[in-house]
Order: sequence, then C-alpha cells, then structure tokens
Amino acid sequence: MLDFDFEPELPNWAKRLCVFDLETTGLDVTTARIVTATVATLDQNGEVQELREWLVNPGVDIPTAASDVHGVTTEMAQKDGMDPKTAVAEISQMLAQHNLEMPLVAFNAPYDFSILKAEAVRHSLTPLEPKPVIDPLVLDKQVDRYRKGKRNLGVMSEHYGIKLDDAHNSTADAVAAGRIAQQLARKFSELAVDANELHESQKIWSDAQSESFADYLRKQNRPDYRAELGWPIKLT
Repeated sequence: MLDFDFEPELPNWAKRLCVFDLETTGLDVTTARIVTATVATLDQNGEVQELREWLVNPGVDIPTAASDVHGVTTEMAQKDGMDPKTAVAEISQMLAQHNLEMPLVAFNAPYDFSILKAEAVRHSLTPLEPKPVIDPLVLDKQVDRYRKGKRNLGVMSEHYGIKLDDAHNSTADAVAAGRIAQQLARKFSELAVDANELHESQKIWSDAQSESFADYLRKQNRPDYRAELGWPIKLT
C-alpha cells in the first residue's frame, strides 16, 4: 500500500494507469538503445495489477557510465537479453493495447517515447503513437511551478510521499511515476479533466516549460541555446 491516508476521489483518468519506463545505453534519444523496459498497470490504489519486464541485448556495447546507473553490463545483456527488434515490437504492442483503455504514464515522457520511436524506425517497425499520455514531470512543473529545487524522479517521489527503493530500475521507476501521477491528481483539482484534454494541455505546457528553461540559460551566458520542443515525442 502507499504511504498516505485517504484523500479525495481520483479523476477517472487516474483510476487505471499503464506505466512505462526504459533504461538505455545513453541520453541521446536518436542513438540510445533499450537495455531494460517495464510496462505495468496500476489500479486506483497504486497497486500493480499486471507487469511485464524486458532485458534486451541492444546490439552495441553498453557504456560503463550507463551500466553504473542501471546495473546491466554488456556481458549480461549479451548473455540473457532478447533480440532488440522482438523486444521493441512487444513493448510497442503492449503499450498500444493498454492505451486503448487507459493513459500511458512516463516520467519525462519525451525521453522514453522518443527512444522507443527511434528503435522502431531502426528495426523497420511501425512506431507507437501514444495518446493519451500522462507525464508527472510536466504536470508538476505546471501546477507547482514556483517550488524550489530539483524535480527528478527521486526528489519528486519524496515530495509526494512515494516509496522509491531502487531508482533507475525500470520497474521501480515506472511504478513510482504512476503513483506520483495519482498523487498529483488527488492534490490538484485542475487536473480533473478528460485524459485527452490533459494530453493536449501537456503539449502546450511542455513547450512553454522548455522555452522558459532556454530563456533562463540564454541569460546565463549561453546565448545560442535553443529549446527542444515536442511532447510526448521529440523526434519528427
């Protein structure tokens, strides 16, 4: 069970969620390869109902910097990982099926969904077109925009009273993101709208947040910095 007392009724979109997370070979969404993935569903209490995990052989060496984060080495992936094309097809299909019935939740959604699209294109598969998507990072920046401090998954889990024991494990991260989304839905009544309407709003909010950050950096002696726009996928 989650570590909070009874709170207001959840909006409909938050009563059933499909949560999604990737661990990869790097940060560049155009070149990063999937190493592990999780797709799970949560009920209205944040309890896991279905869970599927993948360990993938990315077909390239996993940099030490990435292995140090998620714990999967090249040797482990080569020994026990599945074929990347098969994995990408399975992940995309499962997400598409769940998305017919519920929102897909991903923390910093453009990272995970952009990599999934790049992998699909790389393996000549039809890319997923996710909608509706819920991104707790975008929502949190919108509804509590003046809160100081970092907004990574670990910090936000602590802020919203969500237990995260194994950060950078795809399952732990995916489930925490879904539970944060539900806490946001409970706390902020302005999020009690239709999931598709919230999806469209997040497109606008995400671009505005990116532009605001770019403006900040330009004022910090980085005059040529340009915002990367696009949500929930940055790749065209």
